[in-house]
Amino acid sequence: MQIGALVPLTRPGWVEAGQHLRAGLELAVRDINDAGGVGGRPLELLVRDTAADPQKAVAAVDELARLGVVALAGEYHSVVAREAARRADAIGLPFLCSSAVLDVLVEEPTKWVARLPPAQSHGWRIYAEFLLNAGHRRIAVAIAPNVYWDSGVRILRDHLAPRGGEIIELDAAKLCDDLVDKKATALLILVGQTDAAASIVKSVRHDPRCADILIGAPAGQPEFADWMTLLGDDGAAIPFLRYLPAQLSPLGARVATALRAQLEAPSFVAFEGYDTIVVLADMLRSGDMDWSRVAVEGTRGQISFSRVPGIGVFQWAWPPVQVVDRDPADHARFRILKDG
Repeated sequence: MQIGALVPLTRPGWVEAGQHLRAGLELAVRDINDAGGVGGRPLELLVRDTAADPQKAVAAVDELARLGVVALAGEYHSVVAREAARRADAIGLPFLCSSAVLDVLVEEPTKWVARLPPAQSHGWRIYAEFLLNAGHRRIAVAIAPNVYWDSGVRILRDHLAPRGGEIIELDAAKLCDDLVDKKATALLILVGQTDAAASIVKSVRHDPRCADILIGAPAGQPEFADWMTLLGDDGAAIPFLRYLPAQLSPLGARVATALRAQLEAPSFVAFEGYDTIVVLADMLRSGDMDWSRVAVEGTRGQISFSRVPGIGVFQWAWPPVQVVDRDPADHARFRILKDG
């Protein structure tokens, strides 16, 4: 049985995230096949690189459907997952979205698509609550506008405004001047390209006027090793969202050990990849591709799906959510700042 996998493996996609997602998907396939496969039949993963290109993803969905895959898995970038989900819905091919959080993946409710990570509105509200609890009310954003970042800003603004918080959009050409002039106490990096995000961090970190400003990255850039390679000490103490429990399940601990042999420091994205295959294998064993019947143990807890108001796909409600940062004294250590 073949499962199609959509993964960003070349630029402008987030290649490191794609590598982690693929590693988790492939490890789960190996584990299931080592245990006898699904109904005595091995699983095979057909991986296609989306390169963060929505149209390339749509073409891959059509190709994989022609090849006869029984389901689709994967994708990291929300704007890409949205187009893949819409195409999968149109042709009636089950798609489990592994790692993209944009609330609206399809226009109308569908039985064909489900999602493992929390919807953006869920995770980003937890991040907004973290900011409020830490005393931040004037929060600046450095944003590269697209549907994902624009949605994030709306979520933050809607959650912060009733509690006296304010979102301030800055002019990138005079970022530090604006931070000081507008009396912001926090700056959120809402930029997809790691190099561009790192450049913003460096400019703020090395301006003495901004020494007390919190830098945050809710989308999770500091989770990956290339962030610290680019930034070194400047990349620590930047809070971000990740979807892990305080303690992994026994399955999660075993998977973490296996992933470290390949990734050294597996991210939450790798666990999302593993859990994706666990769910799809469970559905294939039952012979019933009904997301509402899923009840299976994943690396991060018991997984089931339901209908959530405002979200047209079946949703795991909810995976564990944390706000964490990297410890300045030990960059490999993550400090849990808030559990969601």
